[in-house]
Amino acid sequence: MVSSPVGIQSTASIESTQVISLPKTTEYQAAIAVPNSPLFGTDGIRGRVGELLTASLALQVGFWAGVVLRQNSRELGPIIVGQDSRNSSDMLAMAVASGLASSGLEVWHLGLCPTPCVAYLTSITNAIGGVMISASHNPPADNGIKFFGSDGAKLPQAWQAEIEAGVRSQTNFCISQNAWGRSYLRSDLVQDYTESLKKPLLRNRDFAGMRIVLDLAWGAAVDLAPAVFRDMGAEVICLHDRANGDRINVDCGSTCLTSLQAAVQEHRATLGFAFDGDADRVLAVDDKGRPVDGDYILYLWGQALQTQQQLPDNLIVSTVMANLGFERAWEKIGGKMIRTPVGDQYVQAEMARTGGMLGGEQSGHILCRHYGITGDGLLTALHIAALVQYAKVPLSEMVNQSFTTYPQLLRNVRVENRDRRMNWNQCAPIQTAIAQAEAAMGDQGRILVRASGTEPVIRVMVEAASADLTRYWTDNLVLAVQQHLAY
Repeated sequence: MVSSPVGIQSTASIESTQVISLPKTTEYQAAIAVPNSPLFGTDGIRGRVGELLTASLALQVGFWAGVVLRQNSRELGPIIVGQDSRNSSDMLAMAVASGLASSGLEVWHLGLCPTPCVAYLTSITNAIGGVMISASHNPPADNGIKFFGSDGAKLPQAWQAEIEAGVRSQTNFCISQNAWGRSYLRSDLVQDYTESLKKPLLRNRDFAGMRIVLDLAWGAAVDLAPAVFRDMGAEVICLHDRANGDRINVDCGSTCLTSLQAAVQEHRATLGFAFDGDADRVLAVDDKGRPVDGDYILYLWGQALQTQQQLPDNLIVSTVMANLGFERAWEKIGGKMIRTPVGDQYVQAEMARTGGMLGGEQSGHILCRHYGITGDGLLTALHIAALVQYAKVPLSEMVNQSFTTYPQLLRNVRVENRDRRMNWNQCAPIQTAIAQAEAAMGDQGRILVRASGTEPVIRVMVEAASADLTRYWTDNLVLAVQQHLAY
């Protein structure tokens, strides 16, 4: 289990925080190393602990987040903080909480929990914001700081920019001498989140007779996911089901399905689910041991909602990574798809703009506004299991009847230099290579090259009508990135 941060008080009932004036202040020196490239990526601040992410930076980020959240809130309430199982999560959680308390805010610490748990509890309490300490699917040496607004949605980019500007200002920040915030352990609130997951399903069906394998990736869902599935009546077999900061996401979970595929076949399971380190994404494995990615999850869930007339305009919001086979199959049954940049915050924003109720990413971030407010791997897994139980046919058959993917290759090229990586599109030789590939494939394929917002890599994706064409142009573009950026 992840230990509770030192100095946090435990209480089951906390009075509402009042607006605090700041008449007296003490200034603290705040010089820290901040990279030239943006701090915030597609999902908060993420990087190697001890390099980009330090206790000093986390303290600053916490303070300025507190300032920004206070300025944008009509009434003051607490900030909810959660964390995954990484060895550095305690340190960063305490540093962020100290910064938040320095700005006069009360902190409610949940301890080990999934990211969507923080988002949900932020939305249903009087909290003015939420923070999750996690690097999601990244390896153990990385970590991250994710922010949520009072509605449980990812913090607006304008607010992120204000936080970053404060951190970059390198000015001495002021801490009120008479308005310190305090921290409380509120792990009791996590049960409210688990009940919210089960409630929509318990009325109509249970998972009796289903054997389900869960790969918990040594991460944030090790306690919650098995308990919820067992409460629903399923027989549960668990892999990597202890909180382990040294092994989180290592050759397991949603980034490596090999062990889950083997376990599903070995145990003749109904299906399996693999979560990432903070359980905001999930991938499935069908009864034949085949991977079922976010495109298939969106199609199957969308088809069910479409049948129930619960999908306005038959719209699914996905990203530029969504497979063409998925898009064309969805359009064939009367559906509409809107693509966004990669990142669930962009999907969420487009859903809010259009009134879309279902959206997500091929990687397994799925948002269904009928049941949740952000990407939630556990929620998604429960509903996909319910679809299989209701259909009374194997998941493999449901997949076979859906669509055939176009050959797609995604390769990651490691580029350690952050500034070079984030400014890759200014590299003329790479732009020339992309233009040549696009001209050669015409309308028979598409290319996506981008800097990851969560890892030190350039992602190269090529999708084409034939596997040979896909491989050829992927190799060509990867070579260009290696030659001109990865030196």
